[in-house]
Amino acid sequence: ALRIVVCGCAPLPTATANMSSARPFPTRQNLQIMKLKLVGAKKGHSLLKKKADALTMRLRALLTTILKAKEAMGKAFKDGNFAMAEVKYAAGDIKSAIIESVGTAQKRVETRVDNIAGVKVPVFKAVDMADAPVDYTGLARGGQQVTKARQTFSACVDTLIQLATLQTSFLILDEAIKVTSRRVNALDTVVIPRIAGFVDYIVSELDELEREEFFRLKRSQDKKKKDLQLAEAERLKEIAADDAGSLIGGGDDPDVIY
Repeated sequence: ALRIVVCGCAPLPTATANMSSARPFPTRQNLQIMKLKLVGAKKGHSLLKKKADALTMRLRALLTTILKAKEAMGKAFKDGNFAMAEVKYAAGDIKSAIIESVGTAQKRVETRVDNIAGVKVPVFKAVDMADAPVDYTGLARGGQQVTKARQTFSACVDTLIQLATLQTSFLILDEAIKVTSRRVNALDTVVIPRIAGFVDYIVSELDELEREEFFRLKRSQDKKKKDLQLAEAERLKEIAADDAGSLIGGGDDPDVIY
């Protein structure tokens, strides 16, 4: 009996984290945070792009191997059917006798997990158990043809298990490439431009605030200079008026004593 168990892999998240469309408050701290987010988004985009390229290359290599495995499987089953025809010709219908003689499975399937650029894919391997003696009780003739057919179908099972590994890996990698491509496109067309827009907005607002502060300080300094000039002019007027009064002689002269 041949039993193949395919390990289910956890589905990858397909949606990127939602970013708030509201513009951040223009401060130096928010500007630094957005710059760090932009650097992280660009680095993530680069890594995901490399991952997608690596998975695509592995998928193309798997496709070539799958085509060769399918051709080998077709040839193996062709040889198996021909060997089965020889058995029927030599020994007749031996189905019931073979079923009664089978006790345990002569092949088992071991499963391990392979990691391809962060994507876990199952790998199946056929393991031959200890060869039990073949009981040909009840067969009048055709023992040699039965042994040949047994070996041929054993090779067919090996090819089938190899093809199962390749097909499973192909499906998992294909889905992983779709998810990774969606993430790359989302970063390239949505996330990175949005964060860059936030950075440009904060920089422009901070520049505008600096211009406003500079203009306010300049106006304040101009007003202070004007006030100082007016105060100086008033002081000069008062001094001039005092000097003019003393020259006219508005006061009494002191007595002179001889």
